[in-house]
Amino acid sequence: MANFKHRIETAFARFGRTVYRNPLKTLGLVIALTAALVAQLPSLTQDSSPESFFHKDDPELLRYNAFKEQFGRDEMVIAILTPKEVFEVKFLNRLKAFHEALEKEVPHLKEVTSLINIRNTYGRGDELVVDDLIKEIPATPGAMAALRARVMASKFYPNLYISENGHTTVVILETVAQSQGRKGGKEGKGGEDDLAGGFSDEEAGTPESQAFVPLTQQENREVIDAVEQVSAAFQNPDFPIQLTGQPVISSFFNRAIKGDVGTFMSLAFISFTVFLLFLFRRFSGALMPLMVVVLSLLSAVGLMALVGAPFTSVTSILPSFMMAVGIGSSVHVLAIFYRRFQQTGDKEEAIVYTFGHSGLPVVMTALTTAAGLFSFATAKMAPVADLGLFGGFGAILILIFTLALMPALISILPLKPQPRFGGRNPGQRVDRLLTAIAAFSTRRAWSIVVGSAILFGAAGSGLFYQGFGHHFIAWIPEGTPVRDSVITIDRELKGLPTIEVVLDTGQENGLYNPRLMRGIAELNRFAEAFRDENGEQVVGKTTSILNVLQETHQALNGNDPAFYAVPDSRELIAQELLLFENSGSEDLERLVDSRFSKARLSFKVKDKDANKYRVFVTSLEAEANRLLGEFGEITTTGTLKMFTQTILLLMESLAVSYTIAGVVITLLMILLLGSVRIGLLSMIPNLAPIMITLGVMGWLGIKLDMSNMLVGTIAIGLAVDDTIHFFHNFRSYYTLRKNAAEAIRDTMLSTGRAMFFTTLVLVTGFMFFAFASLTNLVHFGILISSTLVLALLADMLLAPAMMELITRTPRGRALLERWGSAPAFEEASANGGLAPSESPAS
Repeated sequence: MANFKHRIETAFARFGRTVYRNPLKTLGLVIALTAALVAQLPSLTQDSSPESFFHKDDPELLRYNAFKEQFGRDEMVIAILTPKEVFEVKFLNRLKAFHEALEKEVPHLKEVTSLINIRNTYGRGDELVVDDLIKEIPATPGAMAALRARVMASKFYPNLYISENGHTTVVILETVAQSQGRKGGKEGKGGEDDLAGGFSDEEAGTPESQAFVPLTQQENREVIDAVEQVSAAFQNPDFPIQLTGQPVISSFFNRAIKGDVGTFMSLAFISFTVFLLFLFRRFSGALMPLMVVVLSLLSAVGLMALVGAPFTSVTSILPSFMMAVGIGSSVHVLAIFYRRFQQTGDKEEAIVYTFGHSGLPVVMTALTTAAGLFSFATAKMAPVADLGLFGGFGAILILIFTLALMPALISILPLKPQPRFGGRNPGQRVDRLLTAIAAFSTRRAWSIVVGSAILFGAAGSGLFYQGFGHHFIAWIPEGTPVRDSVITIDRELKGLPTIEVVLDTGQENGLYNPRLMRGIAELNRFAEAFRDENGEQVVGKTTSILNVLQETHQALNGNDPAFYAVPDSRELIAQELLLFENSGSEDLERLVDSRFSKARLSFKVKDKDANKYRVFVTSLEAEANRLLGEFGEITTTGTLKMFTQTILLLMESLAVSYTIAGVVITLLMILLLGSVRIGLLSMIPNLAPIMITLGVMGWLGIKLDMSNMLVGTIAIGLAVDDTIHFFHNFRSYYTLRKNAAEAIRDTMLSTGRAMFFTTLVLVTGFMFFAFASLTNLVHFGILISSTLVLALLADMLLAPAMMELITRTPRGRALLERWGSAPAFEEASANGGLAPSESPAS
């Protein structure tokens, strides 16, 4: 095993020499690769919509897109209005002007609905009339009082267009469902030619070139910009406007992500530059790592753009992650190079020595980091899979640029053995600290191991209280307007997200069935009566073809409320729905298909953690199948169903990804260390900090969501880097010294210093997430930084303590003897070629 390992290290040394002697060719290849990927950056997109959680071929997403193609978009833009008095001439006149301005100025629009034009269904003699609620603003107090009475007595308007207390009303903007970049229709404004749903069923069989493509994020951005501009022009104390709806929330996240990434990058770049100048006291020591990081990051993001992967609230951590990993990888290489170069004055010899000494552990650390991220590449949640895939490729790119770019730059740059900055050697203080840590870990080995076990047991028991969650709004800081608007819509109109139940009877006019309609009515009663675990009502409003039918039946029976019911015969249902269809109203388009074979049933709920609705969604699906299953096929979709589905994807992704990461990284450790037992032992200081963090999250009630579920595998991928370097060097020093305490001390004075500084880099990089505008990123930064600090303590205290205890038994010493002898590059290091007492800053 030692000879095989030595051959690998010799190959790395030869590679370093080859790159050093061919710097221009190497730089040309690096620049060509980077340029090809950077050229893709203009096509990079952002996406924070519910659809972005799913892969393009996910059945749930396909059902949702089919629903939107048939019935239109269920994600509305909502303008919430809370005046002193809704039914007042001045307010209604301004509402009408606001309504008309939105219709005129907002692009990609299908319809604007408010009190001005909501349907008003009534009978006039034998005639059914369906027209706008307010054709003229009432001019007298009596007329205004009559309007208020009619609105508040309606079974349709409250909690949909006006609050139950009459103090809040809304303007609802429905955009076209399909991107206008792919299909005909008037540019800018939506129109009949733009509609992808409703009664245009002949479009369902269009060829692949005309396949349904949802409204793009850019088009959504244009909608929100226009709505905000119109709202700003009308906003005043007597006409207060709040904007909400999933398009508004997605737009907020896209803006926040763009701003956060810029902030993270700027802060990280400045701090890492200062850190590198302080550590190496050379301008080249800052220049080379930053070049590695920048080129690797641009290439990874360019790769995202190339394959069409958008930036999301999850993948937004990629730039900071890559900067921290790239700097950490470079520090390990430069620390060895500068020390060797200071001793010999020969750049080529120093780079050859560095690659021979550290090439293998640098490669293995990159592979373990990549493995931790690649474990998420198979996740069912698209943003998580994207982060796993491109984060893993990013780690590989960092490795490639570290091994190829740095020797080439060293060959070209006019380096001198003597540092440019003078002064006292700050490494002496670090050496004293590391020596003290080494002594403590060996003298108090049993205390450290027992104490670690107690800590692990106490904190890790919190895993039994760990749960899952997905609540987008909770990621927005309190007091933010977009979060306040969600609170308002929940309080005043009982929510906004919907679960959509689609009934497909499979036959034309299959909906003309009294028993079917009564089944829908019973399903509505079930949903409205459903209570959560706290006894709170779940559903705030139900809407379907049933509302239209009952309104029509009442209107045709003298407007008597007693006839707000389902007609007794199939013929009467068909006749009344035909009368409504011929009235000129287009409301049926978003409720049924043109053949009256499919119906959409909408159930509106308040915005809460999606996990709280899993029981309701399951119960509603079961009840829908019980009541309506005999009439046709039942499917469920909508934003609420999408959100609850993410919980299941989250649980599956977590189990699969953590298992893959643990197994792959363990195998890599065994392969690198050349011993099954030592490889398994080395995983203890890697896994313990992660289990402690997850356990503390359980105790504190912090649920696993799309962001913090990444903490474990990213942390193990990063933390194992230090473990590799510790065991790699401990093995060499123990083989030479035959004494665990001395081997641990020497390891601490060489690798320990790099472990300390690379952890400092990683923690600094992730702590910048504290400046994020999204709380999920703030929490992610704190959690992963805490885990990395625990991992460093485990590598500096627990790992040495375990190795010390192993050597106290004959079997343990025999195990280490069989572990293998030190290769030539490490022998040179241990015999003085790499003096452990020297600081990497010297």
